[in-house]
Parts: sequence; C-alpha cells; structure tokens
Amino acid sequence: MENIKENIIDTKEKNGLNEQIVMDYLSRLENPFILLSARDISKDLHIGINQAYELLKQDDFPTLVIGKKKTVTIAAYLLWKMSKKGSV
Repeated sequence: MENIKENIIDTKEKNGLNEQIVMDYLSRLENPFILLSARDISKDLHIGINQAYELLKQDDFPTLVIGKKKTVTIAAYLLWKMSKKGSV
C-alpha cells in the first residue's frame, strides 16, 4: 500500500500539476535529455514536416539550437505541449 501512495499525484493543487505529471514521466525515462527533431514533432502532433519546422521558429516554442540544427528536449517539449492543451 505504501508504493501506491508514492505514485499518487496531488490533484488539489492544479498550479504545478502539469509540471508534476511531466516530471513523473521524465523520472521513468532512461535519459530525460532526449532531443526531438522536427520529424519527431511532426509525428507526435500529426502535422506536416513543414509545419513542424515553422513551430521550431516560433518565439513561444522552447527551441534549442545546436549549430544549424534546431531541436527541443523532451522535457521542454512536454511542458510546452501541456501548456498549449490547457490545465488538466
């Protein structure tokens, strides 16, 4: 029963709920600093590759530029995505 209590997310506080959900998911990943490409984003959002590249250019998108390559970490992407979907 104690294991169940450790995995419960407190839904009374909605302010940090999105971050708490993302952090819980990331804690289960082997590498939380995975970089996503435009192709990964297009597959996840079910949009075209050109739209994914445009998304990487937007000011509110957490783009990480390495040389000429634009990517995003999975943590930043998930937080951005949840903020766009609205509160849980």
